[in-house]
Amino acid sequence: MKRLFLLFFLPLVTLLSGCGYNEIQRLDEQVKAAWSQTLNQYERRADLVPQLVSAADAYMVNERAILTEVTKARAQVGQVRISVDDLDNQELMARFERAQGQLSSALSRLLAVSENYPQLKADGVFRDLMTQLEGTENRIATERGRYVKAVQEYNVYIRQFPTLITAKIFGYGVKANYGVEREEELMRRPDVNFTRPAGAGG
Repeated sequence: MKRLFLLFFLPLVTLLSGCGYNEIQRLDEQVKAAWSQTLNQYERRADLVPQLVSAADAYMVNERAILTEVTKARAQVGQVRISVDDLDNQELMARFERAQGQLSSALSRLLAVSENYPQLKADGVFRDLMTQLEGTENRIATERGRYVKAVQEYNVYIRQFPTLITAKIFGYGVKANYGVEREEELMRRPDVNFTRPAGAGG
């Protein structure tokens, strides 16, 4: 019985390896890992928003609408629960994309309006949060770039022969490259430029 098992099992393993099954697994995991890192950075940005609004609140007394908009956009992001297992859920991914886009737009407007408040720009807490936000936006762009590259590599591989046969047998399809058609817009970072307090150096 054992000999019979080896007689069929070993050729099967060789066949799967030769048809790209193991490589499909590796590339699929690479996509998931890249997306997980991207999500971590989006979550980091979302965590910064309440602190940012709180720091700005004392100074921007005439800008309640902007602060409310940022808070609402942050709440929308929090309502879209997403994980590495949701990459094939086009509806959920579209909701996530819209929520992140709205938060980016709201943050951009907040930062633009804050230019009118020299005391806010000079506030140590606010400046520190701006530095953290800028770093997070840079990491989002980096991780999204890695994710896009990982998906492209995976998609190219499973379209090749004979790998495409293995992919079909085991249910591996082409992955939608989240937001690639709006990549420039989605990866546009808010213009953070708080290099010095207002009035410093003239």
